[in-house]
Amino acid sequence: MDIVEYEGWKRNLRLRNAHVELGVTLEVGPRIIHFSTSDAPNVFKNYDEQMGRSGEAEWQIRGGHRLWFAPEDPVATYFPDNGPVEVDEIGGGAVRLRPAPETPNGLQKEIDLALDDHAPHVRLVHRIRNIGGHAVELAPWALTVMAPDGTAVAGLPPRGSHPEDLLPNQQLVLWPYTDLGDERITMETRSILLAQRADGGPTKLGLSNPEGWAAYAVHGCLFIKRFAWDAGAFYPDMGCNTELFTNEEMLEVESLGPLAVVEPGEAVEHVEDWHLFSDVPPIETGADVEEFVRPRLESLG
Repeated sequence: MDIVEYEGWKRNLRLRNAHVELGVTLEVGPRIIHFSTSDAPNVFKNYDEQMGRSGEAEWQIRGGHRLWFAPEDPVATYFPDNGPVEVDEIGGGAVRLRPAPETPNGLQKEIDLALDDHAPHVRLVHRIRNIGGHAVELAPWALTVMAPDGTAVAGLPPRGSHPEDLLPNQQLVLWPYTDLGDERITMETRSILLAQRADGGPTKLGLSNPEGWAAYAVHGCLFIKRFAWDAGAFYPDMGCNTELFTNEEMLEVESLGPLAVVEPGEAVEHVEDWHLFSDVPPIETGADVEEFVRPRLESLG
C-alpha cells in the first residue's frame, strides 16, 4: 500500500499483491480508478479528458467504481464529488475512504476496501450514513465503469418445467430506451449477456438476481462481482439488485442493496466481493458462460 501519482493526480492510493493492483483517487471521488492483473491492462474505463482534474462545479463520471444511492434523481444522486478524500487504515490491511459530506442530501458516504493478501480478491463495504435531521429512504448503489469492447454477464437461476412450476421466479426490468431487438443483448438459458460496442447508444437492463453475481470480460480478463440477494426485501427500480448499462463509451456493472428507511445517525451497508481472473477468452454466448465463467464462480465457493 502506497501513495502514487496517476494520470495527473499526485495523491492516489495503490494497493497490490502478487496477482492484482488497485488504484484509488484521493484528490477527488473517491473512484477506484484502476484494477488490473500483473500482465494485463486496466479493466476499468478512464475518461482521459477528466483525469488529473478537480474542483469542477458539476459531477464528473471519470470512470472506475463509485458509490451512489437509488432511486436515481437528476440532482441529488449527481452530487459533485470533486474534492479531497480522507483515507484511514482500519485494521487487517483495510482502508476507509471518506469524501466530504453531501450536506444538501444529509448523507455521508464511505467505502471500506480490503485487498486479499494472497488472491485476486477485493472486499468492498459501501456505507451511507444519514447525517441530516430527518429520515430518508434510499438504497446503496455500487457502479463500476468498465473498459470498452467487452461483454457483461448476469446469471439466471436454474430453469424449471411446466406444469410443475406455475409461478414466476424472477423479474427483468427495462428502461424507456431499452430495445430488446438490440444486437448487443443476448438472452440465454442461464444468463443474459450485454456487449459494449462503439457504434451503440444507451441501453439498460435490470434484474432481480438471486444468483448474486455479475461479470465482465475484457482484455483477456474476467471481472466478477458478487453481492447479496434478500428475497424478502424490496429493491429499487422495480426490484433490481443487478443492473447493466452501456453506451458507445463504456459499460457499467451495477449492484444495489435493498431500499431502507434510514433514520438520523443510522447507516446502511452494501458489500461487494471482486475477483479478477486472467487468461480468459472472449465471452460471447451462453456456452462461453458455462465453460469459462461458472467454473470460476464455483471455484470461489
